[in-house]
Amino acid sequence: MKHAGSVALGQLCELIAQVRARPGLREKAPGVFYRKSKAFLHFHEDPAGLFADIRTGGEFERLAVNSPGDWAALLSVIDRAVKS
Repeated sequence: MKHAGSVALGQLCELIAQVRARPGLREKAPGVFYRKSKAFLHFHEDPAGLFADIRTGGEFERLAVNSPGDWAALLSVIDRAVKS
């Protein structure tokens, strides 16, 4: 599974804009977010669809980001992580 390219990130532009609005995150490259000094969130593309890898605890968790429901689930995970 490869990191999301510009076309895939373009499909996620509304989601990425919502991620950018979250406090405590820094976008080091398009679609690659850090929290404090650690990698926190990035996106992948695959024939099965688009996915986000988000650090929950010490490990990354992979979530699908192919529908509005998927987006809401990812944003919820981000919000919980930012509050902790």
